[in-house]
Amino acid sequence: MKALLIYDSRYGNTEKIAHAIGEGLAEGLGATGSVRVLPVGEAQTSQLAGWDLLIVGAPTHGSHPSPPMREFLDRVPGSALAGVKVAAFDTRTDMATLNGAMRWFGKFLDRLGYAAPKISSCLETRGGQVVMPPAGFIVKGTEGPLEEGELARATAWGRQLAANP
Repeated sequence: MKALLIYDSRYGNTEKIAHAIGEGLAEGLGATGSVRVLPVGEAQTSQLAGWDLLIVGAPTHGSHPSPPMREFLDRVPGSALAGVKVAAFDTRTDMATLNGAMRWFGKFLDRLGYAAPKISSCLETRGGQVVMPPAGFIVKGTEGPLEEGELARATAWGRQLAANP
């Protein structure tokens, strides 16, 4: 199996999660598979052909994927992912940890949702076969660091993706 993971990251947290997922994928696939982890700024829609699995992840910005990831996804042609297994992840703030007025604002944003389900839906609309529910990984505050245990959880998620036929 050949897997491509495309991510966007502003403060480095989503990049760390992407590489941890990539490590889990590589462990799960073993010598018979290959994994490429690529920042969205280096990705081209023409590179999407020939992969068995595509994983896409971005930080949540106002309940949506980051602008660079949205722009990339908007350029993916309508049926470009036909027959490709897909999965999505995001990084997000745990709204329950916010204080004061930010907590009320966080409850509002929490209802609007996060980036991963929107990425997953976009990939499915373009022909991808969703193999796992979208995953969210927690960042403390806007710039991080990641919540304790999130890198291990991301690695485990990558192994689960590799085990999904």
